[in-house]
Amino acid sequence: MESTAEYVRRLIRSGSRAYKSLGQVFLVSDQAIEGIVKASTFRPDVPLVEIGPGLGVLTRALAPKVEKMWAVELDSQKIDTLKKELQGLPIEFVHMDALELNLKELWGDQKGYLVGNLPYYITSPLIMHFLDQEDILSGMTIMVQKEVADRIAARPGSRTYGVLSIAVQVSAQVTKVMDVMPRDFWPAPKVTSSVLRLDLRPYPGLEVDKTKFFRVVKAAFSQRRKTLGNSLSAGLALDKEVVVKELNMAGISDGRRAESLSIEEFQIVTKLFYS
Repeated sequence: MESTAEYVRRLIRSGSRAYKSLGQVFLVSDQAIEGIVKASTFRPDVPLVEIGPGLGVLTRALAPKVEKMWAVELDSQKIDTLKKELQGLPIEFVHMDALELNLKELWGDQKGYLVGNLPYYITSPLIMHFLDQEDILSGMTIMVQKEVADRIAARPGSRTYGVLSIAVQVSAQVTKVMDVMPRDFWPAPKVTSSVLRLDLRPYPGLEVDKTKFFRVVKAAFSQRRKTLGNSLSAGLALDKEVVVKELNMAGISDGRRAESLSIEEFQIVTKLFYS
């Protein structure tokens, strides 16, 4: 088999392009592809979907390992290339915006796995779109901008800890697999990427309604530089004195800031105002 770099060069010479408007960059590192495949925890009989296959550098490594996979691509020209280059492999190509993808329409009620090099400009919406379908996903291996990966994996007290950290960690165990350098892509982006594995599972001990929980989380982070008492009062439209009293009775100082609270503490706060 051609190396990844040779494969990409051949397709570029034949007229394939990376469209900046779609955030396209092509992975050219065999080592990075091997790392993504090894990190993914799907079995051969598990339905597999790849988001944004591009020229198919990862697709051609994944397809021989499964009975059936879907490759979801917005660029119709890339689909034409993929059909030609990867014919004979168990792949169904889907021409659509991944933000509109309903996984049940691909494989029904069974649990599948997702792999993808997510476009930088819609990374967070894509992650949340698929976490909303967690009942039919066992996990994801995704490549994202390193800055986003750091936010996803951040712990309480970190400068990068926020709504995205909590939203992902409530639904999945996060493992950082590796960093991927700009030189590993063509054209080379200006940022470093990271590969994350998200093993989906119910959060241990989550006892509150998720809608109410995230209403509190978003309110707390809505004015990040303000104290918890101020941000919750404004975000939940509650009297500040009531907020301060309830927090202090629960042993949580109203002078703390949102990024210092753990998921467990946000549960406590949710129960205070939505008991």
